[in-house]
Amino acid sequence: MTTRIADAQNFLDVNGLNSIRQDAKSGDKAGKKEALEQAAKQFEAIFMQMLMKSMRKAQEVLESDSPFNSESTKFYRDMHDQQMSLELSNNGALGLSELIVRQLGGDSENFTPHNILRSDGNLDSRGSLRISEPALLNNISTVKDSSAHQDPSKDRQTNGSIAAQAASMMQSPAFEQPKDFVSALTADAKRVQDKINVPFEVVIAQAALETGWGQKIIKTHSGESSNNLFNIKADSRWAGEKTHKETLEFENGAMVKKREPFRVYESIGQSVDDYLNLLTKSERYQGALENSANVEQFLHNLQSAGYATDPDYAKKIIGTLRTVTSLLDK
Repeated sequence: MTTRIADAQNFLDVNGLNSIRQDAKSGDKAGKKEALEQAAKQFEAIFMQMLMKSMRKAQEVLESDSPFNSESTKFYRDMHDQQMSLELSNNGALGLSELIVRQLGGDSENFTPHNILRSDGNLDSRGSLRISEPALLNNISTVKDSSAHQDPSKDRQTNGSIAAQAASMMQSPAFEQPKDFVSALTADAKRVQDKINVPFEVVIAQAALETGWGQKIIKTHSGESSNNLFNIKADSRWAGEKTHKETLEFENGAMVKKREPFRVYESIGQSVDDYLNLLTKSERYQGALENSANVEQFLHNLQSAGYATDPDYAKKIIGTLRTVTSLLDK
C-alpha cells in the first residue's frame, strides 16, 4: 500500500490519488491513517499552489518586457510550481497537513487548541495586531533600568560554565503542551532579562514562534534535538556542531527555498546563552538593545536589523506573547 500511496507524489499521477481514496475506504486502521496523512499533504500542496499562483500573479506587471514572457514558459513554470508545492508539503513546510490529521484523525489526546498553535493563532484574519495589544505590552513585567547598562563583555559565559550548566539540565526536554515549554524556559529567559532588560516573556514568545512551542525544534543529522530555540544559523563564526535544514526565506517579497546550516547546542540553556551572546556582541542589534524595555520597538528593530526575513516577524512574536502571558497567569 505504501508504494501505491507514494505514487501520488507526482502531481500528474491521478491514479496515485485514486489509490489514496481506495485505501481510505478498505484499509485497516493503520492504512486509513496513512491515507489520511497523504490526503492532508495533498490538500496542503493545493493550498501551497494557490499561494505560489498569487505570487506569480503579483509579478505579472514586471514581466511585460521580459523575453521569458511566453505561454510555453508559463506552462512549464506552472508545472514546476505544482511539483514544488507537493515537495514542500511533504516536508511539512506549512505544518497544515499535521493540523488536518490531528483534527480529522481522532487523536485528541495530543491535540493542541488552534489558538495556541505556533503563533498565527493569536493574530486576526488580516495578520494585524489586536486593538488591545498596547495594554498587553504595558503589562509586561517591569525590569530594572540598571540591567540595560551592564558591561556586554560579561554577558558570555565561559565554555566551562556552559558545560557545567548543560550537565545539570535535561539535554532535550519534551514539551507536550505550550505550558511545558513556558515552564522549562522561564528561568533561562529571566537571565536574558537581567542582562539586557528584555522582558523574559518576550524571549519565551520568540522561542515559541521559532520552534512551534518546542514541537518543531530542528533535528540533528542523527535525529536528535539540536536544542536550537531561536533558529540561529551556523555561519563562519560558529565552531561547534551544526546541522542542516531546508527553510523558506523571504527574498524580494517572495518565498525562496534554501538549505541552511544551523547551530547545535548541548542544552536549551546553552541555546539561550548563545542567543544572548548574539544580541550583545553583534553591532547590528545594538539599535534594538537601546530600546529593549519597549517591547514593540525592540522587536521591530530586531526585525529591521535582519534577524529574520519574515516581514511580519515582530507582529507574530507579539501575537505569541499574548498566549505566553495567559499561560503565566494560570
